[in-house]
Formats: sequence, C-alpha cells, structure tokens
Amino acid sequence: MPFKPQIAVIAGALVTAALAFIGNASMADEMAADLLAKAEAAAAENGAPQIRSRFILSNGWPTRHPELSGGEGLDEGKRAEVALAIANIAGVGGIRWADGTAKAESGMKPLTPLHCQEDVEALLRARTIRFEESSSSMDAASRELLDEVEAALRPCLGNIIAITGHTDNSGPEPGNLALSRDRANAVRNALIRRGIPRDGLRASGVGSSKPVEGLDPADPANRRIEFSVIATAPLAPTPVDTPGAR
Repeated sequence: MPFKPQIAVIAGALVTAALAFIGNASMADEMAADLLAKAEAAAAENGAPQIRSRFILSNGWPTRHPELSGGEGLDEGKRAEVALAIANIAGVGGIRWADGTAKAESGMKPLTPLHCQEDVEALLRARTIRFEESSSSMDAASRELLDEVEAALRPCLGNIIAITGHTDNSGPEPGNLALSRDRANAVRNALIRRGIPRDGLRASGVGSSKPVEGLDPADPANRRIEFSVIATAPLAPTPVDTPGAR
C-alpha cells in the first residue's frame, strides 16, 4: 500500500495534542501541590495544623478551590481565621468546608473577586466544555468541568459574567450562530442550576466569526465557550462566599 502523507500529518497532530495535554496536566498537578504546601503552612502558622486542605476534585483533577476539613474541636472563630488565611494565598480561589456551608459573619468586609476570570480561563485551557455534534447537549465530562467552573466563578458574584459561544465554520453561518447561542444558553442554565444567580449571567453566540487567533476557521478547536467579567457591582458577603467557620 502506498504511503499516504496525510496519515503522517494526522498522526503527528495527534501526538502533538497528546503532549500538550500531558504538559497542561503536569502543570496543574504542580500548581495543586504548591498550593497545598502553602495551605498547610498557613494552617500551621495560625495554630491549627490539623486543618487539612484538599486541592483535588473527586474525579482526580487538580483545582484552585480547596475543600477544608479537620479542626472540629476548634472554636468557630479559629476555623474562620484559618479559612481566611488559606483563602488569601495567591492563586487560591473560593474555598469550602467538607462538613458544612461557610457562614457569613457580621462586620466582615465585602469580598473582592479572586482572579475568577483567570481561574476559569486556566481550567478551559486544560479541558474543554464539549457538546454532542450539532447539539447543545453537554457530555458527562463537561458537566463535571462545569462544577469546577461554578466554584471558580463564585468569587465574582455581584459582577456581570458574559458567556460567549463559538463554532467553527464547517456549516452555514446562520446555523452556526444559532448553535453557538444555544450552547452558551445551555452553559448559563447549567450554572444557574448550580446556584449562580441568573441575573448576573449573560449568554450570547457569535457563530464562527471569531476563530481562535492563529487557527484555521474550520479547526474544531474553535468550538468553545468563553467567559468574561463585563461589569462590577458592590458585593456583600454571602453564606457561600465568606470563608467563615462552616
């Protein structure tokens, strides 16, 4: 059988993509390990080394949003102090306690967004929100990814968060435009079901009009969802946002 150059090209592209994925995963693991070391040091410095931080999701993916556990014998004020120290570590997004929902404390100053857009962009560089072909239905892995996107967006509650859908140019543009809107709305609805207020989310679709810089407009990698913070409003602490006792 004669050698087919296109097969070699496809194989090379697959190898390159696989190496890029491995590289991203390795960087994410290093990030989680670094944040874990800093969180353990912060807990110890605040007199509560028994409080543990988990920077790994249930599916094994590293995350910037730790789950705290331990220290059940400590008073609520000490737990809140340690939680706030961990939340203030550069690179850490929102946090939560394994044994309950964080409580807002009166007199605490409003929280400011903690790099939420950068956190979401980092998540989506390593993984992609995927949809069934020509559909706005997400696959199971994407639904799990949205759990982490929701956690990353929580520090931005009080802002207006834009969700933009994109497609490649493989079909007629009117259909691409409608599909990109449907997919953006599907993501918006999924975030609302996860507790993000609907009035802070804006969904739109631009079809294939804005491909990724440097990519051919027909490249499937142009099928994507992007997030951006487009306005800021004053934010008061809420039971979920405030890293209080529990």
